[in-house]
Amino acid sequence: MSHVLAAVAWPYANGPRHIGHVSGFGVPSDVFSRYMRMAGHDVLMVSGTDEHGTPIQVQADAEGVTPRELADRYNRVIVEDLHGLGLSYDLFTRTTTRNHYAVVQDLFEGMYRNGYIVPKTTMGAISPSTGRTLPDRYIEGTCPICGYESARGDQCDNCGNQLDPIDLINPKSKINGETPEFVETEHFFLDLPALAEVLRQWLDTREGWRPNVLRFSKNLLDDLQPRAITRDLEWGVPIPLDGWRDRSDKRIYVWFDAVIGYLSASIEWARRSGDPEAWRRWWSTDGEGKDAQTYYFMGKDNIVFHSVIWPALLAGYSGEGAHDGEPGDLGRLNLPTEVVSSEYLTMEGRKFSSSRRVVIYVRDFLERYDADALRYFIAAAGPESNDTDFTWAEFLRRNNDELVAGWGNLVNRSISMAAKNFGEIPPVDPAGLTEADEALLATARAGFATVGDLIAKHRQKQAIGEAMRVVAEANKYLSEQAPWKLKDAADKPRMGTILHVALQVVSDANTLLTPFLPHSAQKVHELLGGTGVHAPMPRIVEVSDLDGGPAYPVLTGDYTQGARWESVPLAVGRPLAAPKPVFRKLDPSIVDEELARLAG
Repeated sequence: MSHVLAAVAWPYANGPRHIGHVSGFGVPSDVFSRYMRMAGHDVLMVSGTDEHGTPIQVQADAEGVTPRELADRYNRVIVEDLHGLGLSYDLFTRTTTRNHYAVVQDLFEGMYRNGYIVPKTTMGAISPSTGRTLPDRYIEGTCPICGYESARGDQCDNCGNQLDPIDLINPKSKINGETPEFVETEHFFLDLPALAEVLRQWLDTREGWRPNVLRFSKNLLDDLQPRAITRDLEWGVPIPLDGWRDRSDKRIYVWFDAVIGYLSASIEWARRSGDPEAWRRWWSTDGEGKDAQTYYFMGKDNIVFHSVIWPALLAGYSGEGAHDGEPGDLGRLNLPTEVVSSEYLTMEGRKFSSSRRVVIYVRDFLERYDADALRYFIAAAGPESNDTDFTWAEFLRRNNDELVAGWGNLVNRSISMAAKNFGEIPPVDPAGLTEADEALLATARAGFATVGDLIAKHRQKQAIGEAMRVVAEANKYLSEQAPWKLKDAADKPRMGTILHVALQVVSDANTLLTPFLPHSAQKVHELLGGTGVHAPMPRIVEVSDLDGGPAYPVLTGDYTQGARWESVPLAVGRPLAAPKPVFRKLDPSIVDEELARLAG
């Protein structure tokens, strides 16, 4: 058993999340975590809502509420949506807890002592009409490096280079279109150049990463610049230095505090577990955490923060890099084992856009369709290594032709025939198994190694394809063996053998599909006469802030129960009842209905 950290990107709490978001950070991380738990590893899956920064301040002002009130509203919406998808977080929390503030400030102070955070006078962008600071991401212009006309003030999505708003050609505010003014202001910067070599050495040791992620990350090292980690802002984590901590106009930049959330959430989980030091099993380079595996899940727009910025913070805090130094109070911290980045999901050929109504929110989707139908689409056809287009026609086809007619059909006809003819799991004929019986059982057993290895390597599309290949082989076997034709009493032992083999493969295939389809996996387990928890689910719990702040909802769960990643022989004689359909067949009319909704 090893310790495995699944660190999942933090959704921003300025609105509900759409299916494009969860295709990048949500479902892939849950499939991985569920498999790793089933395989016997000690998994810690953490994240939360990212709640600081100017965008929330701007939106709150526009709605006439406080930033906290806005964050509270969308934190709850997001928690409920992720719960609906069955995402098995050990802790899904938020960045406005006092625990988070303390951990962020601890890392800031540790890096400052080691010389990796330095003060610097710079030019900051402000809105001429309001006098308020404009966040880098709310400034858009032409990239001075590659000429891309829609570069953001912090980064160009075309060439991937870090930028400063003042360097943009023809910068404009995305809030109101005005040209920002630039004024002198003092801030603290992360000395990335001093950490470039340690980052390079670390990236050179990475194996098995998706090639685009590793190549992109290494290219960024060629021109690292100091990066501002504080902002002229009222909403965020205070700067923990004398002369700064009581200022209301300076805060730690949201990107700095959000990535630290992985660590603060782990610490919060440990404190809530009754063992405040338990987080070290996944984080401490020295001692029991030194062999931990840590995986970070996100969309490709977040690669730089996880493959360069976050490792730089961890290394600087641990006293590594050109300035050396001493580890902070939390000790030396593990750098990521792998950064698992997905590409973009588009919708009907267009980029997701809430403002243009090219969107379907998770909540709206789950009101009309089953969670596992969406999980299946994301796993089988999602943006794992290439941009992928979600179309309602393709969603309908995969639901009806693959889930219903493939997997659902196998479950239904196998259990129906066994229930009708035997009322229980039938025994195998003492005469033994045929070559066809043995071949199908061997195919199902082999799936555990094949599918498990692919999930562990973050090749989920191929993994679910292999699981569905077992399903297809079982459907083919049933059609060829045709147990419904064995009507004579003398043939009943052979019928029982065929159905026993089919049901065993249904059980095995259900286990193989459990990480992908946990809701239906529990149903199939029960249809096979199983009891207890097969696929544990998260629950929403209202908690008090550990350090006296306001209460809030978290996602958590007990995942110690459930199926193991192995073939378990079915118990002969276990009662069976006529099954209910596991999946809903969708009417083709939904395509026109959903396209009409998109058109407004």
